[in-house]
Amino acid sequence: MTQLPDWMRPPRPEGWLAEDLDILPDAPRHTELIDGALVFMMSPRRRWHSSVIFALRSGLTSQAPEGTVIDSEMTVLLDKHNRPEPDVIASTAAIDGDATWYDAKDIVLAIEVVSPESEHRDKAVIPHKYAEAGIRHFWRVEDADGNGATTVHVYELDDHTRTYVPTGIYRETLKVDLPFPIELDVQSLYG
Repeated sequence: MTQLPDWMRPPRPEGWLAEDLDILPDAPRHTELIDGALVFMMSPRRRWHSSVIFALRSGLTSQAPEGTVIDSEMTVLLDKHNRPEPDVIASTAAIDGDATWYDAKDIVLAIEVVSPESEHRDKAVIPHKYAEAGIRHFWRVEDADGNGATTVHVYELDDHTRTYVPTGIYRETLKVDLPFPIELDVQSLYG
């Protein structure tokens, strides 16, 4: 068995905490913390995934109201044991240039672009975490047929159950009023 590098050993018996992500200089890029465990994005990213993230960020930036920041590939502090990295976020608070995370209380939309490596987390684990943290809107974007046929699943937080309820599945034109008015050509997200 291969010896683990020292930096991969949790600094305390109860595991990793959110602030520990900032002291792991040898960790792979896109390291997340889920339930106190480090999650590494090790598989290569598909062109579809990168194109969709870029298109979403561009499209949302052009439509976001003043005071709303659109960002990508930055972690979000949900609690001391969870700091996932949504593919795209909309935040009502800007962060400093040296900051490494956003606070969940400021996130009005979190978007996960599903990849084969992250599919289970993006569908079953992460939405639950975002809902518990009070993030009002969540989108899950999928390559429905493996050939770039993009589908966007849109969810809104139900305050009573603290879970997401679906509000739409979009394959052509996505048009929503919340968290702010947004209209996107879904099939042009990849191209």
